[in-house]
Amino acid sequence: MGMFQRTLEVPTTGRCMISITDPVNAFVAEANIEVGLCNLFIHHTSASILCCENYDEDVQSDLERFMVRLVPDGDKLFKHTEEGPDDMPSHIRSVLTATSITIPVKDSKLVLGRWQGIFLWEHRLVPHNRKITVSVF
Repeated sequence: MGMFQRTLEVPTTGRCMISITDPVNAFVAEANIEVGLCNLFIHHTSASILCCENYDEDVQSDLERFMVRLVPDGDKLFKHTEEGPDDMPSHIRSVLTATSITIPVKDSKLVLGRWQGIFLWEHRLVPHNRKITVSVF
């Protein structure tokens, strides 16, 4: 059984969702594994990985609006504000979502539903360079 591993680097522009489906699919194709699994792990505590609707961008906007309501920036409840009012809310967002996901692979392609895509969800307000380990086995 083979294994393939790469690091995907994704620059963000601040709080947003970025589709990473295409570069991940390219890694999976390069791995040339007919049947297996693809695991993605993000190396950060204030961003996350998710499988989400990829057709209507309103879905991503609605998720962001929901999260702002659930975990507002600058909430006086939080003591951990070392890096600003979005510091602790970004950590909470990361914990409530996912830092790792696994997707099936068939014929050297991700097995995603018709309307599914893989996204990096940046939770900080300022740009960051995010690293994601992509393992195909």
